[in-house]
Amino acid sequence: MMNNTLKNLCKVAPGTIIEGKWHHKRYTVIKELGYGANGIVYLAQHNNRHYALKMSDNGISITSEVNVLKSFAKVQGSTLGPSLIDVDDWVRRGGNVSFYVMEYIQGPDLLSFVQQKGESWIDVLILQLLKDLEQLHMNGWVFGDLKPENLIVNGPPPRIRCIDVGGTTIQGRAIKEFTEFYDRGYWGLGTRKAEPTYDLFAVAMILINMAYPKRFNKTTGGFEQLKSMVKQKKQLHKYEEVIFQALQGKYQTAKEMRVHFLRIMNNHGNSDVNVRQVKQRTNTPQPKSQKVNPIVTRQVYVKKKKKSSMLETILIVMIISFLYFIYIYGQLV
Repeated sequence: MMNNTLKNLCKVAPGTIIEGKWHHKRYTVIKELGYGANGIVYLAQHNNRHYALKMSDNGISITSEVNVLKSFAKVQGSTLGPSLIDVDDWVRRGGNVSFYVMEYIQGPDLLSFVQQKGESWIDVLILQLLKDLEQLHMNGWVFGDLKPENLIVNGPPPRIRCIDVGGTTIQGRAIKEFTEFYDRGYWGLGTRKAEPTYDLFAVAMILINMAYPKRFNKTTGGFEQLKSMVKQKKQLHKYEEVIFQALQGKYQTAKEMRVHFLRIMNNHGNSDVNVRQVKQRTNTPQPKSQKVNPIVTRQVYVKKKKKSSMLETILIVMIISFLYFIYIYGQLV
């Protein structure tokens, strides 16, 4: 939680005008959107447009979050985080307050969207999330405080977006912010070191959270309790393998988890596919008596990879189109 000194310094009333010391842009505060360990986020208006403005007396924290948003902007095709608009300081009685302004992302949070539109959207949204996490991890970051409250679905067409990057941490360091239910350290299933497996554990917990909207308390903790909770919910049965492997840190990359998740979709809910078995089949050595031309083998591999990628893309586009049609139809009825 945020300390009282920071809360008081950054607390402003609706109608307050915040003017940047350096860029001299004026933002009118409309209402508070939320607050965390490192600052308060407000809905603000500038030139008749709405933005999310986050302020803090911790300049280092602001700089870190700004760097994360800049990193997001460099990832081509990724829309996980909001766009960065402005960075400045506000001079007020009691001291300077650092702030940054970002795109205001509107829409329901992930759990609310699924409850409103149906569980058929879970597959597409989780695939989107894993795709964005893959790009984020490749750029050296770990999201950290990954939870449904930080994930907004906007559109149309529906697209999962993040509204809080305060917990995003450079890989190898200690996680800056976390929420216990989604934290593997809390469940005794790993450290709080910033690495891809930390985020993938949280994705598994988000899937579990879909079946338990009010969450549940830790009793015995560990894998066995979480396994038992998954087994009790029929809607989670098709995701069992992917959830269990993510909880145990079996996936090393978001892409690996995404491939397994997509395979479950292709099998119409058959989750008996085991990633380790698939790897073993792929890596099985060829008989010594069989001579293989390395050039031909490489060409065949490239062709198969392109074909597989194309089929995956077509499948996702078809699913999104079908669900989007249902979404629009629901709006009209």
